[in-house]
Amino acid sequence: MADRPHADKTIAFLVAPEGVEQVELTEPWRAVRESGARPRLVSTGAGTIQAFDHLDRADTFAVDQTVEDEGADAFDALVVPGGVANPDYLRTQSAAVAFVADFFARGRPVAAICHAPWALIEAGVVGGRTLTSWPSLRTDIVNAGGDWVDRSVVVCADGPNTLVTSRKPADLPGFCSALVAALGSADGPYLVAKEQDK
Repeated sequence: MADRPHADKTIAFLVAPEGVEQVELTEPWRAVRESGARPRLVSTGAGTIQAFDHLDRADTFAVDQTVEDEGADAFDALVVPGGVANPDYLRTQSAAVAFVADFFARGRPVAAICHAPWALIEAGVVGGRTLTSWPSLRTDIVNAGGDWVDRSVVVCADGPNTLVTSRKPADLPGFCSALVAALGSADGPYLVAKEQDK
């Protein structure tokens, strides 16, 4: 099992019904599966979600469960992909915001890329944390009490959980690697807090 170290873990991927950046969903999903963990697509409604390649419609994906079916206690970690419309919608949905906040309250790893920290800001969980994002979120993160840095991957263990963030699709290799490493924090503290330069 050394090559599938997380076979006992289930990871939630939280997305809106429309607007997720497809590669920011599919690449972390692949990395999680290759580590042995079981990814589950969670949304605000049942059926399918529509992914996008920037502004163009891409593929659709089947929803495994909704945010109201189960809370964070059913999962070992949370991934929130980006795309402008994806977290912008999620932050207007109280059940989705509560779902995000629950992972922080339970001390479970969370990974967010690109515009996804909008959902974290709405959940009130970025205060005192160091993170990165798409550059246009910098002021929002600072206003919410976070420390924004311009790096490809930031792993922040200075809080109740491990928080992994990246800026954009080009950062996905490092993001996926840090995400898989952080899954170990579902078993206990993840103490390797690091920042990778551009």
